[in-house]
Amino acid sequence: MSSYSEIMSFVEEEDVKFIRLAFVDIAGKQKNISIMPGELKRAFKYGISFDASSIKGFGDVVASDLFLRPEPSTLEILPWRPSQGRVVRMFCDIFNADGTPFELDGRRLLKEAVKKAKEHGLTCYFGTEFEFYLFKRDEDGNPTKIPFDTAGYMDIAPEDKGENVRREICFSLLNMDIIPESSHHEEGPGQNEIDFKYSDALSSADNAVTFMSVVRSIANVNGLYAEFSPKPLDGESGNGLHINMSVRSNDGKDHSKQYMAGIMSHIREMTAFLNPCDESYKRLGEKKAPKYVTWSHQNRSQLFRIPAAQDEYRRMELRSPDPMTNPYVAFALLIHAGLDGIEKNMQLDEPVDMNLYTAEREFTKNLKLLPQSYAQALEIARKSEFIRNVLPLGFLEEE
Repeated sequence: MSSYSEIMSFVEEEDVKFIRLAFVDIAGKQKNISIMPGELKRAFKYGISFDASSIKGFGDVVASDLFLRPEPSTLEILPWRPSQGRVVRMFCDIFNADGTPFELDGRRLLKEAVKKAKEHGLTCYFGTEFEFYLFKRDEDGNPTKIPFDTAGYMDIAPEDKGENVRREICFSLLNMDIIPESSHHEEGPGQNEIDFKYSDALSSADNAVTFMSVVRSIANVNGLYAEFSPKPLDGESGNGLHINMSVRSNDGKDHSKQYMAGIMSHIREMTAFLNPCDESYKRLGEKKAPKYVTWSHQNRSQLFRIPAAQDEYRRMELRSPDPMTNPYVAFALLIHAGLDGIEKNMQLDEPVDMNLYTAEREFTKNLKLLPQSYAQALEIARKSEFIRNVLPLGFLEEE
């Protein structure tokens, strides 16, 4: 759907009673305001206002009115809500009171990155692999740190108790036109993973935000708590958000090596946004999470790995990010860094074909390290000309 009239026809035919206008804050946390069908015309023509001073990083009380205008192509029914008096959701663009785009809208930043790539004759595709834990709730419904099961990597029922929850999540995603490629139990107790089919950058970021909402909602319906934090249990595997990327050119040339070289040249500057909390750095450097700025084929101890895949499934997999990242900001940064690599014809260093978790110190001391703490990552980001050219100052001020 692409217009107000199409949305209104759908709302009337499908008995829609509530429309959630969704957006994310600077940290990537989804927010929304619900309106009734009678307010849709106003939403499309003028926007629906909200108090920006109450949203992290969006401003103070002096000039606090921002406006949400829905994007009709993002309309989806929320399948876990009642079928009578349905609830739908649309992602929104954010505008200032004078009608100009709000500069800290991460979705807008990603749209601009996609536009720049197209001006260079390039289309960038993304696919995500989310890891998350399922924890039990106590008798009052409060989250605990007790895992839902004690199963391990790719175990099956009855050890894997999350099987039916993942099934329900996948069906909900399919009902929202989001295609999960695979799902399985991960290494940690109660840890799960669901991977998506690749898509264009904006759709993939929308899907990532939607996915976290779906997982939390389905977990809650089943009396569980879904935890996406990078290191919820000491001594166990952390939650990663592996980002798969491919780039296609109008001229048919393969620019993937230069694209990846560009990202690797700027990865330390971007890490504060890919790993945006103190807990992120408890995960990096162990249990298949990278520590060094290296790449290899298939090797899961590297920052980048090139999976064994053919034809349209060929891709590069970035393994450092975690689910606390804002996907719009992350994808925008990755596109700009990749384009920089192509524009400057950057070349990759030789692959590091060894297990870096067991490699001798004599070898690893010569490798470039990812930032070792959130404070260090922020310091690098604030000194970065690349970051200043891509992100509005408000992102660094908020961080």
